[in-house]
This record gives sequence, structure tokens and C-alpha cells, in this order.
Amino acid sequence: MGVIKDEIVEQKADKNFFWEESEENQNLLQKYDKCDRYDYLAAVACGAVGGLIDIFFVGTPGNSVLGNWTDAQIDHAVKGFAKISGWNPNSGQQGNVASAIGFLERKYKVNYDQRYNSDVNNLFHMSTKNHHMMSLSHSPDIVGLFFSILNQFTSTSSFIADGKLITIKTETYELQGGNFIAKIFCGIANWLGHIMSDIAGSSGSRGNAGRGSGVAMPFFELFQFCKFGTFNVGKDKQDFAVIATRAFQEGYDFRFGMAMAIPVIITELSIRLIWALRRRFQYEWPVKECIPTQKHADLRIMLIFGNGTLCVIDGLDAGIRSGGNFLAFFMRLNLIAWFRFVTLVLKEVCIRIGLVNGLQMQIEAYKRINEALQAYLCELEKIDMEAFQKETQEYNKLVAMFASADSEKELNAMLLEAFEKFSISKSWKGDFNEHMSNKNGTLVFE
Repeated sequence: MGVIKDEIVEQKADKNFFWEESEENQNLLQKYDKCDRYDYLAAVACGAVGGLIDIFFVGTPGNSVLGNWTDAQIDHAVKGFAKISGWNPNSGQQGNVASAIGFLERKYKVNYDQRYNSDVNNLFHMSTKNHHMMSLSHSPDIVGLFFSILNQFTSTSSFIADGKLITIKTETYELQGGNFIAKIFCGIANWLGHIMSDIAGSSGSRGNAGRGSGVAMPFFELFQFCKFGTFNVGKDKQDFAVIATRAFQEGYDFRFGMAMAIPVIITELSIRLIWALRRRFQYEWPVKECIPTQKHADLRIMLIFGNGTLCVIDGLDAGIRSGGNFLAFFMRLNLIAWFRFVTLVLKEVCIRIGLVNGLQMQIEAYKRINEALQAYLCELEKIDMEAFQKETQEYNKLVAMFASADSEKELNAMLLEAFEKFSISKSWKGDFNEHMSNKNGTLVFE
């Protein structure tokens, strides 16, 4: 059995091997797990701390200690961005975020900022509370950037409504810039500036002491395509797309996403810190090996256990406090934590079944090649190029002289002369022919 196991570990060539259920496969999947009981305890403890922070300090939109803090930080960021963009508020308005938002709204106007049913010819229902989510160009991710550039170039607006992608024509809109690249750059700058004008809510809502409707979390807008399921919301039953839209309207936006990310970051950093300290001071690893990167299998397992604990606590809290209302349950879920947990699990599965190892081995090979080339370049830098060129010229003259020899006797004379000129020790003594005729003679190469 031991021989078979060694052959399996060394080869790993059979693509179907990892899908077969056997004792050898289970052992192979577990052999990278080098965590001890203290690693597991530390990971679970860090996850529990993150879970408690999530329960008591994140909570739900509108009732969140960390949410109020992240709202304030976004306000500061908007005011800072507005100042960089040229905002010069009047006396007494320096701290007025509504004034900063209003300036950005005027400076970064776009053609896809429709807000009401009438703005889209009553093709679908839309309001100021959800148009930032329905309009794909308002998304702070690669999807939003793509559709923003597309909409600005083609004078269109793209929305998700009733699970479908809908594009409408808008007033003619022309990007600034003298060429295509310049127009792309202006489009990106315009998209970013408009996102910053919306991320903290509109100037009107903030001016009336409201929180305002911000922008959705990255890729959250894609939930609108999820027109499936029947979930209880009070006496109503709604699909998942409607649940996600209603959650956004209640404040489940980018600002609240930042609040949800805090317990995830605390859990992650604390696990990495504990892992590094144990390896450095308990196991006395070199400092270079104590850097908490993903190449360490035991660290990856700790991160999975820590984030898994956070998600379990978060899910239990959401389930208990929601009282069977799926909208309340959804708004209490920490999507950032669940996304991180699922990502860690999927990545570990790919590593364990060999889908990542090939690429990782190639990367490591290229790193070793790069290190070898760097060492070779260092050695080359030590060479005296001027002396090397002189020696090369001498050798080239010698080769040309050998080529001009008309007889073997003349070539032998040239060789002996070259030995003397370059101070090369001869491997024989006296005359070469006499030395070779001596049975006891030997050739000595130095």
C-alpha cells in the first residue's frame, strides 16, 4: 500500500485519479494540511471575533455603528475628490458634502443618468432609489466601466430591468479628446467622477439631511438577472432579483459594503499575524519564510476555518433575527464574508485536485530562471571587457596564423611559439616525439 501511495504522489498524471474515491486519495488531499490544534483554535477564535464584530457593529443599513463610520469616510473622500477637481466652496460650506456632490454632478455630467419612468419612455419602472443599481454604467466595477464607455461613445443608456438587458437611445453625447485614445481617457475620467458624485447619495437628498442612494457594491448589480426563487417578505413572495433591489433601496450599497469588509479584514489579518508569529518565534523559521503568503498550505487552511467561522456566526445571527423575512435575512448577511469564504474554498479545491499546481509550477520555474539570469548578469558585470577584447583579438590572430601554416612542421612550430607567448604549461618535457616514444612517459595537464 505504501509503494502504491508513493507512486500516486510522484506521478499525479492521471486526470481521473482525483475524482476516484479511495483511502489513498483522501490521504493525498489531507497531506498538505500541516495545521496543529493551536492553528485551528487560533483560526476559529479570530473568526469568532470577526463574527461578533459583524453582529454588534455591522448589523444592518441604518442601524450600524461601523456603517455610520464608513458613511463619514466616504463623505470625506467625496469632499477630497471634489477639491482636487476644483471645488472651491464658499465660506461656511467647506464641510458641506451636499455642496461637494453638487459640484461633481455639474462637472461630470453623463448621458446615462436617467432616474424616472418618464426618462425611459415608461419602458420599465425606475426611481431615484434604484436607478444607480439598474443603470449598469453606475456600477463601480469593470462592468460599469465597460458600459459607461460604451454608452458615452454611442449615446445610449444600458439598464437591467425584469431580468433583461435593455438599451435606450439618449441625446447625442460627444466625448472630449482629439483622438480615440484621448476620448477613452476622458470617458474613464468622466465615469470615475460621476461615480464619486453618486457614491454618497445625491446633492438633493444629502441637502435634506438624508443618507441618499449611493452606488451598488461591485458586481451586486448582476443579482438583477437572478429572476428565480420565491421568498417570503412579510405577506408577499418575491424572487431573488427583487430582494436584491429592495435591499439596495434600503441602504445595502457600497458604503455599507465597506462596513461589512471590516470584520473580514480583521479576521484575515489576525490569522496571518498569528501564523507568522508562531512560525518565527516558536518554530524559528527564517524571516523570509514567515511572510504569510498563499503558498503555505497550513495558512490557507487557517484562513478557510477563520472565514468559515465568521460566516457561520453571521448566518446564524441573520437567521435568528430575520424572523422568517427573507429580505431582513438578506440584509443581515455579510456578502463580503461569504464571497471571501467561497473564494478561499474554491481556490483550495483547485489546488488539491491539481488545477492550479501546473500554473504555479510554471510561475516558480520562471522565477528560478529569472534568479539564474540575474546571477549570470552579476557575473558578467565583473568581467573586464577591455581585457577580454584584447585577449580575443590575440586569439583571433593566433587562429589566422594557424590557418596560414603550409606544413605540419610549421604548424608545430607555431603551436610551440603560442605556448611560450601565452605562458601555457606544456604537458610533456623536452622534445614531444622523444617524450611520446618513452614507454614510461606521461602527459600532465595543469
